Amino acid sequence: MLEFNNSTPLTMGVELELQIVNRRDYNLTRGSDDLLQIINKTKHGYDIKPEITESMIEIATSVHTDHKEMLAELTAMRTLLVSAADKLNLGLAGGGAHPFQHWEDQRIYPTDRYRLVSDLYGYLAKQFTVYGQHIHIGCPDGDQAIRLSHLLARFIPHFITLSASSPFYQGVDTTFQSSRLTSINAFPLSGYMPFVTDWQAFNAYFNKMSQLGIVASMKDFYWDLRPKPEYGTVEIRVCDTPLEIETAVALGAYAQTLSKYFFERQELQPVQDTYLTYSYNRFQACRFGLNGALIDPISGTQSSIQDDILRTFDMLADAADVLGTTDAIMLLRNRVQIAQTDADWLRASYEKSGSLSDVVRRQSAVWMARQD
Repeated sequence: MLEFNNSTPLTMGVELELQIVNRRDYNLTRGSDDLLQIINKTKHGYDIKPEITESMIEIATSVHTDHKEMLAELTAMRTLLVSAADKLNLGLAGGGAHPFQHWEDQRIYPTDRYRLVSDLYGYLAKQFTVYGQHIHIGCPDGDQAIRLSHLLARFIPHFITLSASSPFYQGVDTTFQSSRLTSINAFPLSGYMPFVTDWQAFNAYFNKMSQLGIVASMKDFYWDLRPKPEYGTVEIRVCDTPLEIETAVALGAYAQTLSKYFFERQELQPVQDTYLTYSYNRFQACRFGLNGALIDPISGTQSSIQDDILRTFDMLADAADVLGTTDAIMLLRNRVQIAQTDADWLRASYEKSGSLSDVVRRQSAVWMARQD
């Protein structure tokens, strides 16, 4: 039986997967071990670790209630990472997918967990060299985690759209705003959580899947949104890694504000019909971003994702004011209003230079907080 380790409601943390690139042509490079050796020569106390392939590194914040404090922590982590990268002549970058790397060139990081993933999923493990942001929101108990997961599912296209930063993949423009999620779609346990109504029902589902030999732990579910019982959180997993840490923090604050809105309105209960349009809306967000269509199966209405996001920001104004997240929501609102996403910025950079290497050079300069 899975035990849900209750946590303080509305606490939050984020995880960011980062690209490690060389400074010659800005392709991915197998630099995670060397980078970690340099970083760990300093006593820092931060959560910085390898990811599934050696051209990735993951950083995770501690638990926060205030997004400004989370930004301060990420800024300090970035300073440490950039200093280490400079010593090795490496670059670090955000973005959901490297524009021109080839998956067959990647090497699985040598841990037992990643070897098992590689043995099970074959070439998909190397194709998993994509870069995401995960957002954790604290929940008081398992029942509330299930409820919140289903209520947040309606807004998954928002998080995809607001973070989209992977228009290029394997050297071509995919025509998608976020191509990263296509790599995750290939895994058999991707998609969305089944419509269970409470933690007891979720445990029954997990036990059946475990007895059938399909899963061994929660890590085997690659869902867009899932409870994380060992942390006592709900985890949003659809975001591309943004180009700037400020955007990553704003996305965390948005998730926190939405969650506050739902925690304070217990009369709002999930409905299974939410999932009738889930895959369609998700595709629209990945493919078209702000211009995508979003169908609300409850009201039967359709609007653009851009308009739906702006209406949601209006709905959350009071909750944001109480939480102190108004500035973070405003950062996102301004980007939505001018229809400028990270994916758009990356395409504009390519149109300017005609070189994907230069695109990565510029996005690395952005993440490392350097003038281009």
